[in-house]
Amino acid sequence: MPPRRRPVKSSESVVQHHLHPNQFLESFLSYLEAECGMALNTIKAYRNDVEQFISWMSDNRIGSVLEVDLGILSQFLQSMHERELKATTISRRLVALKMFFRYLVLEGVIAESAVDLMSSPKLWEYLPTVLSPEMVDRLLDAPSWEDSFPKRDRAILAILYATGCRASEVSGMRLRDVRLEENYCRCLGKGNKERIVNLNPYAQQTIETYLEKERPVMLRDRDCDYLFVTRTGRAISRIMVWHVVKKYAARIGCSDKISPHTLRHSFATHMLAGGAEIRALQEMLGHASIRTTQIYTHVEHSRLKAIHSKCHPRG
Repeated sequence: MPPRRRPVKSSESVVQHHLHPNQFLESFLSYLEAECGMALNTIKAYRNDVEQFISWMSDNRIGSVLEVDLGILSQFLQSMHERELKATTISRRLVALKMFFRYLVLEGVIAESAVDLMSSPKLWEYLPTVLSPEMVDRLLDAPSWEDSFPKRDRAILAILYATGCRASEVSGMRLRDVRLEENYCRCLGKGNKERIVNLNPYAQQTIETYLEKERPVMLRDRDCDYLFVTRTGRAISRIMVWHVVKKYAARIGCSDKISPHTLRHSFATHMLAGGAEIRALQEMLGHASIRTTQIYTHVEHSRLKAIHSKCHPRG
């Protein structure tokens, strides 16, 4: 005979009702900013990922964080697979949920987090798009006199590839961050972490040319302490950096998947191929974890494997 289920008291029902994840979302995001020091773009991504889970909970009539167990999380994971989301998207979403439920544990809302029992999809299965050095050269040479601001665009492309910086880091650079005479610039990465990145001679030259011949014309006596500016003299946005890369990638016939992050991936892979140590590369990219940097060892291995298959007599 099956055991009798204990009747739920009305007070318990009220508690369940008042533990909907929506009521903790804003305080969680404030925690990420104030306590964890995360960048606004990262917090925005976390908001989106947690809201996706909350929406899924609503669709499946799950109203309380107390109901979330390993079975429910497995169903959510399955729903993402059925939508054919990328492994990186699923992994990022799980990371956001882990942070959210750890916050609930920290606040005493729940006793333990079931999300910590889940493993993320293997990121090595996702290999980022990487341009060959020859294709990078073509991209850097793509801006011409026919473009509105070729010197600025060339400098943007050059600094993205020379440093491996993210689009948001490049758009956020100020004049005081660039030390051309000392061959480096400072950038502010995720979590407001500052790092120093080296500039190669080509990047130095393109930035100098832009600063001397084009930026003053764009400013028209207006003040702006950001390195890269628009035609109206304002700081260039992360989206505009993205559009610059897409524009010239299309011009040289690159895949439509090329983005500023492609130049970051290319920088990392080419550095590794040139003999850079993985720990040094981690510092250059501003990765908090060495595991994130190690994906480039898989990229380089895949490249060498392809060369071996193509060139070996019995490949």
